[in-house]
Amino acid sequence: MMVLSTGNTAWMLVATIMVLLMSVPGIAFFYGGLSKRKNVLNSMFLSLIAFAIASIIWILYGYQIAFAPSSFAGLIGIPQNLFMEGIGVNSLSGTIPTFVYAGFQLTFAALTAAVVSGAIVGRMKTKSWILFTVLWVTLVYIPVCHWIWGGGWLMNMGAIDFAGGVAVEVNSGFSALALALILGKRYDISLLPHNLGYSILGAGFLWFGWMGFNGGSALAANGLAGSAILVSNTAAAVALVTWVIMDVIKIGKPTVLGAITGAVAGLVAITPAAGFVSISGSIVIGLGASLISYFAIYNLKDKFGYDDALDVFGVHGLSGVWGLIATGLFASPAINGVAGLLYGNPNQLLIQIIAVVATAVYAFLVSLLIAKVLDISIGLRVEDKEEITGLDAALHKESGYRF
Repeated sequence: MMVLSTGNTAWMLVATIMVLLMSVPGIAFFYGGLSKRKNVLNSMFLSLIAFAIASIIWILYGYQIAFAPSSFAGLIGIPQNLFMEGIGVNSLSGTIPTFVYAGFQLTFAALTAAVVSGAIVGRMKTKSWILFTVLWVTLVYIPVCHWIWGGGWLMNMGAIDFAGGVAVEVNSGFSALALALILGKRYDISLLPHNLGYSILGAGFLWFGWMGFNGGSALAANGLAGSAILVSNTAAAVALVTWVIMDVIKIGKPTVLGAITGAVAGLVAITPAAGFVSISGSIVIGLGASLISYFAIYNLKDKFGYDDALDVFGVHGLSGVWGLIATGLFASPAINGVAGLLYGNPNQLLIQIIAVVATAVYAFLVSLLIAKVLDISIGLRVEDKEEITGLDAALHKESGYRF
């Protein structure tokens, strides 16, 4: 019989609020600061509206499908309790109220939608972004969330993802790449951050909130939550220092932008592994995240010519891939009872690779299809003169110059 734990409930309420802070204001400040001055408000608006839309969808039908009994070979859930009807204040999911669990998962869905917006700042119509968000949350996020956390086929296969490597990071990264490819390049792709101080503030909110993101995924106030927080902070710190060192080697001096990008890459990579690896594993994961994302931003992006404006694919997509694979390498049975390759279980690594490939392919192809349909029907991109003038003035009749 499930019994309410007030301690666990209190921790999960705090963790939920911490994750909410990752988007509002975390991502808004992070992306807004990195954007050109003429687009700062629009960049913030994209993440804000995505968070709000995903929040509404999640309560109406998203949670009920993602965490419903599976059908069609574990591909999707059979919706129950639409509009949260039939769920009461005393309904439990494990040892916490169902409303608390649904709220915690809501912040993940809304955050992921907001993350995608970083790839398309400065050139996408507002109505097109709104429709893309509705379709993407419904057709991409909800099914993938079900696969890995809601009793779907990846979960049943034994894939492990503690806090969102599949549903959040790889999902958002490869979706962002698809959307950026359909949109095409900006006319001015130079990096002209509006205010890196705001981005540091955003990165601080992200780092703070990520402790709830990963620590809360233990769903209890216990040692596993503590371990997840400790390894998450370690990976972020290692990744930040690694990126700074690479900047010094490459350009002769450290950069603030590099430092905060490294920290985020480390947090992304440790997300799926946070509840499965020890400190030693987190150090290697943080190191690898910086190396991989640094290479993607400064080599892959130029080589293949895609305009992922704020490097959602390079940071979230590829560090997320590394984190999921690294979980299959470094998962320690002493942490959460699951062994990876280095602890005698090579099959776990194979399962993790399958999860990566399946998620990346599905997210990329469905996002590509959604974007293409919208492009043909209503158009994705703003007019040339609007892009040149700036979207703050052209789309919102507002200015962030004094922001």
